[in-house]
Amino acid sequence: MPTTAIRLLLADVDGTLVTPDKVLTERAIKAVQSLGEAGIRFAVTSGRPPRGMSMLIEPLHLTTPIAAFNGGLLVNDDMSVIEQRVLPEDLVLPVADLIKTFGLDVWVYRGADWYVPDPNGAHVAREAATVLFQPKVMTGFDGLTSDVAKLVGVSNDLDAVARASSAVHDKFGDHVTSARSQPYYLDVTHPDANKGAVAQYLSAKYSIPADAIATIGDMPNDVLMFAHSGLSIAMGNASPEVQAAARRVTTANTDEGFATAVERFVLPRAEKA
Repeated sequence: MPTTAIRLLLADVDGTLVTPDKVLTERAIKAVQSLGEAGIRFAVTSGRPPRGMSMLIEPLHLTTPIAAFNGGLLVNDDMSVIEQRVLPEDLVLPVADLIKTFGLDVWVYRGADWYVPDPNGAHVAREAATVLFQPKVMTGFDGLTSDVAKLVGVSNDLDAVARASSAVHDKFGDHVTSARSQPYYLDVTHPDANKGAVAQYLSAKYSIPADAIATIGDMPNDVLMFAHSGLSIAMGNASPEVQAAARRVTTANTDEGFATAVERFVLPRAEKA
């Protein structure tokens, strides 16, 4: 039986497309260029806000919709909004309160702004360096419960983050998506704001069936898009559970895993001229 040709690759960003130091390597750029030459569209999705992915647009010549906040906000390459999916306003406080019971800090992404309770808290400096803008300091949730694209639970206690993720899923799972985007981050978004929904959106937009889509990622929230693609690829730096959910495993993002995956798994399945 002939293998379906790949017509689109959807990639996670942190831990996948970029190195641990958030560098987009020349080989990764060349790999994306090779996709275009082979007639394969390239798209990105991330828990990052839109501004946190703007630096990818020029070097990668992105023309596909950019799926920020794990699909909570879809924007064009000029940052104009295509579609937004925000958390139900009446759930923002209950979800935040539940996350706090596990000892996690709670960040709020709302519109173009990022709010934190402590500017010197865990991973704030790391996130600011990643998204290339500074947070605003919040003293509470007054005025911050509407139009929330994402709540993030943050802690260096990785077990607590995992337990908080399970608790939010168990209590609010019909109304939100709860998944770890990093071992120290719990992302809570609209139920349709997940990477599986991003893959489905791109499939419909470009009339590309799921089996002609490839996906690549490294974290549990990437597994949601693996199920909506014919070729799923886990990074070598992914956990055993994430690797087990994928059809292929590439090298780590410290060893050009993204470019290796494109060269080894995706380009050989390009449509033959």
